[in-house]
Amino acid sequence: MKLTKKQYLYRGIFLILTGLTILLYMFIYNVDIKEHSKSFFYMDTYINVKIYSNNTRKVNEAMLEVDKIYEKYHKLTNRYDSYPNITNIYYINNNLGMNEKIKIEKELYNIIDYAIDAYYESNGLFNIALGNAIDVWRSYRIQGHGVPTYSELSNIGSLSIDDIILHDDYMIEIDSNVKIDLGAISKGYTTEIVGNYLESVGLDKYIINAGGSVKVGNHYDNEKYKIGIKDPQKGGNEIFKVVNGNNISVVTSGSYERYYEYNNEVYHHIIDPKTLYPPRNFLAVTVISKDSKMADILSTVVFLMPFDEGKEYIDSLINVEAIWYKNNGQIHYSEGFNIYE
Repeated sequence: MKLTKKQYLYRGIFLILTGLTILLYMFIYNVDIKEHSKSFFYMDTYINVKIYSNNTRKVNEAMLEVDKIYEKYHKLTNRYDSYPNITNIYYINNNLGMNEKIKIEKELYNIIDYAIDAYYESNGLFNIALGNAIDVWRSYRIQGHGVPTYSELSNIGSLSIDDIILHDDYMIEIDSNVKIDLGAISKGYTTEIVGNYLESVGLDKYIINAGGSVKVGNHYDNEKYKIGIKDPQKGGNEIFKVVNGNNISVVTSGSYERYYEYNNEVYHHIIDPKTLYPPRNFLAVTVISKDSKMADILSTVVFLMPFDEGKEYIDSLINVEAIWYKNNGQIHYSEGFNIYE
């Protein structure tokens, strides 16, 4: 069939427009993805969030929301400061009397509920009711001199998880002697919420570095993120291992950041609920998991376990791996760790 001049003209215009559309598509989707970085300071930690996207407006809106999330959980879980119109851990620990119930925000209720479940799942090794003993150790660490006696630690007040009671409708009741401390879970828990938020708004290419808690999403260049693990024998100033992966959380509990020395012995901040003293098995334990809040808890729990018991426990879990850095410098890996090599 022979085409008319007009048909040739229309076909030419169509081909030109198609070509321009393809070129425009290629320009939009092949341009380098931009890195957007913002830092915050919450929970006594410098937090850096990197998002990889070409949508600057969307990223800026997300960073504002990330700031709000960290700020909110920082205030809710803070046990050393009060805030106007906020019923946080400080308020609960210092104002709630025995047999008195108050309503708290669901976010705080949920993190306490999660932590109480972790207590029973860990056979008591993860205990948010240790606030009284932690305060004693903190005072010794600040003065950098002396070691508390077991009597001093055990008689300062309640250390029982049973004295923290949650009721329906976001109500909490505590024994007035108990002191809640969420320091071992607040960063990992909040970081998991931030990661889930970013993914929910379509920003799934990110890195969140919250001190010893790192969470990453999809890689911006279809590769794998490389997450360095600090060497505790080098004061955390060098890297001894690199974890390669996407959509994972890497959390380290270590004895090399918050500690003091007395009579040539090191006393760090991680307290064994069963002895009320810092254990001496490891310099650091790192846990790799899909879930940051779970990894935060597990890194503490496994740090408190003897090596063989901890390794057996980690190897029994699905999609969880670990690294043990012993006091003598020996390094051990869980059974399936090679997937992150």
